[in-house]
Amino acid sequence: MGRDSRYELVFTGPDHAVPGSEESVIVHRTDRTGPGGHPIYADDTGIVQAEISDQDDVRMIASGGHQELASRVRVRSVPGA
Repeated sequence: MGRDSRYELVFTGPDHAVPGSEESVIVHRTDRTGPGGHPIYADDTGIVQAEISDQDDVRMIASGGHQELASRVRVRSVPGA
C-alpha cells in the first residue's frame, strides 16, 4: 500500500458478536511516529490512533487512559488519498 495520507481501519467484531460484523473509521497521517518508527494515523477526534507500517501492519496507540485496544484490525487504503 505504501505511504498513503489516509486509511480506513476495519475492526472485526469479537467472537461473541454478530458473525462477519465489522466497523470502520477513516484515519489520516499525522506528523508523529510510533514506537516502531512508522507514521501514526488518527481519526478527526484524535481518539482512534494507529501506527501503520509500510507492510500494512497496524499497531493501535492508546490516546487516553482506560482504553481497550482492538486486536482485530485490518487496514485499507482510501482511494484518492
